[in-house]
Amino acid sequence: MSKLYIVPTPIGNLQDITYRAVKILSEVDLILAEDTRVSKTLLKHYEISTKMISYHMHNEHRITKGIIEKLENEITIAIISDAGTPGISDPGFLLIRACIENKIPVECLPGATAFVPALLQSGIPSDRFLFEGFLPHKKGRKKKLSELSKENKTIILYESPHRLIKTLEDLCEYFGGETTASLSRELTKIYDETIHGTLTSIKDHYNKNKPKGEIVIVIASNN
Repeated sequence: MSKLYIVPTPIGNLQDITYRAVKILSEVDLILAEDTRVSKTLLKHYEISTKMISYHMHNEHRITKGIIEKLENEITIAIISDAGTPGISDPGFLLIRACIENKIPVECLPGATAFVPALLQSGIPSDRFLFEGFLPHKKGRKKKLSELSKENKTIILYESPHRLIKTLEDLCEYFGGETTASLSRELTKIYDETIHGTLTSIKDHYNKNKPKGEIVIVIASNN
């Protein structure tokens, strides 16, 4: 029976994968990987030999139709990203939507995603939060920041190291430098780090210490 499995993979520590995820990845007919070079390390670690092909933001529009045709021929496929859960700031949405439109079963396994541990260890209220992912780089950035600053929920953002200081400067401008915040990077990896403080104190810290790794910013509501 055809089915698409959405399979979360570790965000750092290779042990952070479920037994069921390993079983599914071993049993499906094909794995769609964001970067096969990255995923090869995980699959080799768990002795998974399933065929793997690339499925990423640069080819998903072009090959989704072909993937649907494969699924219609009664095969099972798993989609994975480099780290975390496919579809959350990673490719996956287009294929999932196409499966639903074509009445192909979709099943998502529970598992790792970076913003949940970052939120919980921030010490900032987690009962109501807005996950925004990456901010727009240029077009719509100011409007988005203005909208987010008016929210009465905890805000969660992803950011890359080379854009971090600019983003922290913008957040200080729109949210206020004294706003309570937390920044987590390299979650579950050797240099896992979480900094608590204000947007200004976090910005000052990373002006002195060049950031590395994947970054999650958690911002408390001022409303």
